[in-house]
Amino acid sequence: MRLIYFTHSLISDWNHGNAHFLRGVATELTLQGHEVRIFEPRGGWSLENLLREHGSGAIAGFEAAYPHIRSEFYDPAGIDLDRALEGADAVLVHEWNPHELVARIGEHRARHGYRLFFHDTHHRSATAPESMAAYDLRHYDGVLAYGGAIAEIYRRNGWARAVWVWHEAADTRVFYPRAAAPAGDLVWIGNWGDGERTEELREFLIGPVAALGLKARVYGVRYPREAREELARAGIEYAGWLPNYRVPDVFAQFRATVHIPRRPYAQALPGIPTIRPFEALACGIPLISAPWEDREGLFRPGRDYLVARDAAEMCAHLRAVLSDPDRARALADSGLETVRSRHTCAHRAAELLSILTESRAEAA
Repeated sequence: MRLIYFTHSLISDWNHGNAHFLRGVATELTLQGHEVRIFEPRGGWSLENLLREHGSGAIAGFEAAYPHIRSEFYDPAGIDLDRALEGADAVLVHEWNPHELVARIGEHRARHGYRLFFHDTHHRSATAPESMAAYDLRHYDGVLAYGGAIAEIYRRNGWARAVWVWHEAADTRVFYPRAAAPAGDLVWIGNWGDGERTEELREFLIGPVAALGLKARVYGVRYPREAREELARAGIEYAGWLPNYRVPDVFAQFRATVHIPRRPYAQALPGIPTIRPFEALACGIPLISAPWEDREGLFRPGRDYLVARDAAEMCAHLRAVLSDPDRARALADSGLETVRSRHTCAHRAAELLSILTESRAEAA
């Protein structure tokens, strides 16, 4: 099979979480013998920010960590779609692509026989519905939505002819338990965002760390000066951007981590965990989550991870996990078992192939 994917970036994960899952699925399909071509726009904002802050060494690090996959740069205004899509069996277009390109690829699909899907891995269907409704998906075979709540929005609004739920998952070729020298009690890896979880970070991370006197570290980008100062006052080390492929090594140095979903996922799109819990559980680190309802039964709350309803409960869970190695180990082992049995990129690659088969059958 020749699969072609249009993404914002494969190379850069600077404030671009979709790169995590794409790397894993692309690697899995490639090693299964499929041909995977990935296109990213020249001058994309994620890669430009990465290069400005960290230089070309960041690209070399990505290439060393993912030797089996590469992307091809293109000019969105001048791309020759006949050439780019020649011989395609399936084409996936991520929802961060411009409306004009999404429409052009759809028009190309109308004249050819490959399967074409729109891949939605963000919360804009709930938070920016006007923009999402403006995508021309008439010639797309369907949408791959990374959660049931997003799929339901597409169905309810009639934005696509068909919708499949295609959850993200952990790339267990990269994310697995490691051994490392201890560096602290708690680590959190995530970006500050646009005010979508500021209060949640204060309630479920900053306050509990200060109250318990934990040795903690935070990685991520787009932290304003005020946020960095707030972390420092709580005794939390801020360590900036961390390449996603280095996350397993960092998890190995800490005794616990937390999941703090952005407000749209916790409230407007319940049931979508984002990729961070998959990756944490795959690394065998005890995980405690801020309020998040697992409506789709992906995990086993209370066994795979703990849920804190407020700051007091977060403090209680952290205290219990950090003081009881046996409980921490049981929690981590349970989460690891769930990911390995259900939520790897190998599972999602198989699901994608099944969706392609189903789509072809419906079109026959």
